[in-house]
Amino acid sequence: MTYEHLDSDLVNELLDDGRASLRSLAEELDVSVTTVSNHLSDLEDEGVIEGYTPKVDYDAVGYDVTAVHLSDLEDEGVIEGYTPKVDYDAVGYDVTAVMQFKAEGNALPEITETLKDHRQMISVYEVTGDYDVIAIGKFQDTDDMNDQIKTLITDPDINQSNTSIVLNSVSENEQFELDTE
Repeated sequence: MTYEHLDSDLVNELLDDGRASLRSLAEELDVSVTTVSNHLSDLEDEGVIEGYTPKVDYDAVGYDVTAVHLSDLEDEGVIEGYTPKVDYDAVGYDVTAVMQFKAEGNALPEITETLKDHRQMISVYEVTGDYDVIAIGKFQDTDDMNDQIKTLITDPDINQSNTSIVLNSVSENEQFELDTE
């Protein structure tokens, strides 16, 4: 294997399973455990990987929980796995866009599925208000963003769209603590 895309491949493997062992990562990437360890340390030192957090399904928890025990939550499907916190800006995805879409008739499920399938869309929401869908995407540059948006708005089921480019991310992808009372 060439090391040309090793860091990206390593991040992608961790996004799939944030608790993967160094050995399993090495086997999957066809490199030595030492190589994985060194590259992982570099990614952490450079701030590309900012830490590791559980992916919590807050819908499964509700707000009637009085005690949180991670071992129980994992068994009950509340914690869906662990994922690294990736700083996409550090790996070249410098443009964040918030896109709003109005759907034609009953096309909302198709539109949200299409948006979800775009790999650079990090969040897709069905919403109330002037628009039906809000999607947040990370792009390498404005040309990349424009290409993606132009592809999306050719969909006849999208009546109207509005895009805002994020100037400064004050807080992003934060998890919150569950109420314990």
